Amino acid sequence: MNNGNLLIVDLEATCWDSRINPEGEPQSVHNMEIIEFGCALATRQGVLLDSRSFLVRPAENPLLSDFCTELTGISQAMVDQAPAYSSVIQALDEWLGAPSQDFIWCSWGNYDRLHIKAQGERVGVAPIFMGFPHLNLKRIWRRTTGQKKENGLVHAMAYHRLSFEGHHHRGVDDARNMVRLLSHMDWRLEPELLTPQEWTS
Repeated sequence: MNNGNLLIVDLEATCWDSRINPEGEPQSVHNMEIIEFGCALATRQGVLLDSRSFLVRPAENPLLSDFCTELTGISQAMVDQAPAYSSVIQALDEWLGAPSQDFIWCSWGNYDRLHIKAQGERVGVAPIFMGFPHLNLKRIWRRTTGQKKENGLVHAMAYHRLSFEGHHHRGVDDARNMVRLLSHMDWRLEPELLTPQEWTS
């Protein structure tokens, strides 16, 4: 078992109530754009060490839908003032610093990993943490508790009698709340559940 610190990442992205983008295509990780990297550094025991929201200005569909704004709490003015994707990646990498060789990063489910990979392939840049193994927190939580059906973040918190703090679907708030679940994970399961690194710059 690794005793180092974890990076927890939760993304928010452009989205539409109809699940159809303005070009008439079904929304997917291949045409949605990341508008926030919510990041939290923590110990496996659930101690929050640092957290930060990195907002991103979308380029392909710069106007957020009303649905997206209501869901995330991220306004048009917030993304209009945010840096472009490549600049955000640079700032995120600087904030994270040089990870140790045994570093891993986590998210609730695989969506975030797949979206960062897809957008990285589209624009040619990805965060440094993509060069390290990934742990699906939903999977380790399900294996720890035996829960299979109700496994969303809010349901997981309710299972442990924890109330959500902040705005659900705001990346940095979701990441901070995931930290509160870490002490409930069976970390002996970690080695068999890791996804190997998928990105080399």
